[in-house]
Amino acid sequence: MTNELNAEQFEAEVKKSTLPAVVDFSATWCGPCKALAPAIDKLANDYAGKAKVFSMDVDKAQAIATTFGIRGVPTVIFFKNGAEADRIVGLVGYDVLSKKLNAIL
Repeated sequence: MTNELNAEQFEAEVKKSTLPAVVDFSATWCGPCKALAPAIDKLANDYAGKAKVFSMDVDKAQAIATTFGIRGVPTVIFFKNGAEADRIVGLVGYDVLSKKLNAIL
C-alpha cells in the first residue's frame, strides 16, 4: 500500500531522503488517478527499501502542487537527492513507472 504524504512530511520524506522518492500527485475526484493507484501500490511494494513511493492529494497540498507546477492529475514526479529527476503526466502502465524509477536508482 502506498503511503499518503502530506505537506508537513514533504521536506523530510522527499527533499531530505537518501533514497529516491516517487510522488503520485492525485485527487480523490480523478478517475485516471484511481486507475493508476494499483500500479503505484505495486511500485511501492516492488521497490521497498530501494525507493520511497508516496501518493499526495493535490487538494490537501495545494502549495506543494503549485511549487511543482502540477496542472493535471495524475502527475508522478521522480526525485533523486531531493530534486526532481523526471515526471510523467497522465495514466501510464507499471512498466513505464518502473523504467523511469530504474533510471534514477
